[in-house]
Amino acid sequence: MKLGTLKTRYRDGTLVVVDKQLKRYVMVPDIALTLQAALDDWHDIRPRLEAVYQALNTGACASMPFEPEQMAAPLPRAYQWLDGSAYLSHVERVRKARGVPLPPSLFDDPLMYQGGSDILLGPHDAIVAASEDYGIDFEAEVAVITDDVPMGGSAADAAAHIQLVVLVNDVSLRNLIPGELAKGFGFLHGKPASAFSPVAVTLDELDGAWQDNKLHRPLTVHWNNQLFGQADAGADMQFDFARLISHAAKTRCLGAGTIVGSGTVSNYDLSTGHSCLVEKRVVEIIESGTAVTPFMRYGDRVRIEMLTPQGQSIFGAIEQVVKPCP
Repeated sequence: MKLGTLKTRYRDGTLVVVDKQLKRYVMVPDIALTLQAALDDWHDIRPRLEAVYQALNTGACASMPFEPEQMAAPLPRAYQWLDGSAYLSHVERVRKARGVPLPPSLFDDPLMYQGGSDILLGPHDAIVAASEDYGIDFEAEVAVITDDVPMGGSAADAAAHIQLVVLVNDVSLRNLIPGELAKGFGFLHGKPASAFSPVAVTLDELDGAWQDNKLHRPLTVHWNNQLFGQADAGADMQFDFARLISHAAKTRCLGAGTIVGSGTVSNYDLSTGHSCLVEKRVVEIIESGTAVTPFMRYGDRVRIEMLTPQGQSIFGAIEQVVKPCP
């Protein structure tokens, strides 16, 4: 099943069911007005949404043309957005370029930060930055959306709470982050609003690509219409999504609609390219001593997408342009 949120005058938009080919959609106000409302009563709501999805795919119900530009984030605002750093190849490279060793604890204990979730961007919303000097960067990621997760459960228990999967552009302002981290209390300004794919999908839509609580498909990134990376999201993921959820719920319950991200998708094999600019830059520093790849400028574009082996878009594409503040 594929679900999205149509932009409306309401902050949380309107829940829509989207067909498998991302061509048509239908609104379902008699079932749930928003995705959050559906997640709040997921056990009872999901079968009703699945019935609509089946009817939509067989042409048995009236529908409207699906236009990704009209879509908000599947959850335009979420009660919680937690982002991990599950790909140690990314962490190792960044630390190596800074001359900082990788702490042994990172092999067993995930990194995670709590991001702002009051405003989450739609797939075609602009990346708005007050200055190009901030070091504007994209970060292509995968994330899951949970139902209610109890505190203190195991990773095996947490797996059952994964209900939906999305793509994310977790935008970073790289030149602001070091100063914030130096204060010893995490970052705030370095992490503006993140953007999400046009639709969220249930695990059964991923066929054999969903294994061991990981999504085993290349995540394709284009920067200014040039292929930048096709890292496999499952290949080098140190902590699977069940482990990330269990980590997040160690000392708290997670409410339905919690989004848990993978962190920047990265492979040890450099031939797959990169999912963010800073990783490309640190590889250049390691190899030649100097970073030559610039950060994003106003007018730059990024496209993030994941395809089936047959070339069908699974989530639709995140397509954003960088703009200055109005």
